[in-house]
Amino acid sequence: MPDRAPTPVRTPPEGAHALVVGASGITGSALVRQLTDAGWRVTGLSRSPLPGSSSEHVAADLRSLSSLREALGGLGPTHVFIAAWSRQETEAENIRVNGGMVRDLLAVLGPQHTVRHVALVTGLKHYLGPFEAYGQGDLPDTPFLEDAVRLNVENFYYAQEDELFAAALKHDFTWSVHRSHTVIGHAVGNAMNIASTLGAYAGIQAHRGLPFIFPGSLTQWNGVVDLTDADLLADHQVWAATTPEAADTAFNVVNGDVVRWRRLWPRLAAHLGVEPEGPGETPQPLESQMAGVEDVWAEIVASQGLAEPDLARVASWWHTDADLGRDMEVIADMTRSRLLGWTGYVNSERALLGVVDRYRAERLIP
Repeated sequence: MPDRAPTPVRTPPEGAHALVVGASGITGSALVRQLTDAGWRVTGLSRSPLPGSSSEHVAADLRSLSSLREALGGLGPTHVFIAAWSRQETEAENIRVNGGMVRDLLAVLGPQHTVRHVALVTGLKHYLGPFEAYGQGDLPDTPFLEDAVRLNVENFYYAQEDELFAAALKHDFTWSVHRSHTVIGHAVGNAMNIASTLGAYAGIQAHRGLPFIFPGSLTQWNGVVDLTDADLLADHQVWAATTPEAADTAFNVVNGDVVRWRRLWPRLAAHLGVEPEGPGETPQPLESQMAGVEDVWAEIVASQGLAEPDLARVASWWHTDADLGRDMEVIADMTRSRLLGWTGYVNSERALLGVVDRYRAERLIP
């Protein structure tokens, strides 16, 4: 039985040229693969080229308007996919930096008069609040609906959206916003990578002879939650960018099923060859459990011949703690996409185990 609905080959519109911003990340790299396979002309913007990709590449500092002008002057993309962000110490800085990146990028591309559509990837912190006020205050009911009123708190997702809306109005292109949940996919050095993080955690625990303890809350252990597959998210963006009925719309993007960690955790543990253990009465954050394990990781890298000696490029403890430690239900509604003809579906458990296998095959996790 397949683990996902077939992904359509979305033939590029005439003269289409896609610019993927954040091409080396989980979402961006999946986009580059799909667009390239479908015959699009693709340019990836990231600090370094995507290994093994035949797409064009430009390097630019998204925080520098002059760098963007130099790198993108005359590029003339028709479709822009923004899948990049830069984590800052405070939400005020997140707003300044990440809102500024969208503003400056579109200030360079808009006057070229070639852009037809811009897709922006954000996430469910649109409904949950930023890291500084995560899950606090009067949150909307689940499943989250795209027309929920914005929270009365600073949020860099709101700033990014506002910059997108203003640029679309000024430069006459359509837009879409794609609010994903926890993304399952492949990338190295990504700040929000639950699959490689849990794979590294399992390897460290096995090396130390310790159980694979669920680090999160009882609410997440017992409740249901949805996830977002990177390939499905990529296809959703291309669908919205090429479907007139989906123009100028914000969408939730999740796989279409739900999982319970109390069932998934032992299956993931068996797949990774470690002994599972459920949560305690209070969360046991990975950021605390894994403090000072760099020497252990170095031993694992040496003994198993792993490809990435820098543990920080494989595991993002803090972000997985945020996902698994929540004391609330988090589920997103997909009705808006379904009514417009979207049929994508992914089995979340199989997707997670599949990407773990890919990381292991590439010697990135034990």
